[in-house]
Amino acid sequence: MKFKAILFAVAVSASTLAFAQETKKFGPPAGNALVGDTYGSAVASGTESKAISVDKLSKKLKKDNKKVENVAVKGKVTDVCDKKGCWLTIQTEDNSQFFVKMKDYAFFVPTALKGKTVVLDGTAERKVTSIDEQKHYAEDAKKPQAEIDAITTPKEEIRFVANGIKVVN
Repeated sequence: MKFKAILFAVAVSASTLAFAQETKKFGPPAGNALVGDTYGSAVASGTESKAISVDKLSKKLKKDNKKVENVAVKGKVTDVCDKKGCWLTIQTEDNSQFFVKMKDYAFFVPTALKGKTVVLDGTAERKVTSIDEQKHYAEDAKKPQAEIDAITTPKEEIRFVANGIKVVN
């Protein structure tokens, strides 16, 4: 009988350890974002070679009625969400930026991606971003409160939903 009790205690302990939730603080994934690294779905070399500039994407969006699917865009990362790595921004030719989310919130990127050139594979559209959503992302980016308070109007911008991201430079 003692053997069964000990065996039961060991089994309960093992299952508790196996199913225990990790208490690690959430944050962006670790990594140096080296050339060739991919996040999300793989970006095929054929897709990479067909990547268009941010400027061409903007023109295509104006022409194609505000949405372009299955497009690859090459650009420089200007910011990454410090909380989880769940969004990033890409610099445009006019020194503004466009916003990138990961499809289905299925993957995240390291903050080391800042300053790197990437190819994004996914869907782009022109969208009006609400004041509240703009403020939320500004808070995620740890912008000064004065800058957050200065957001007072919705803004039309390019929004990109990435299936995959590849570091190319």
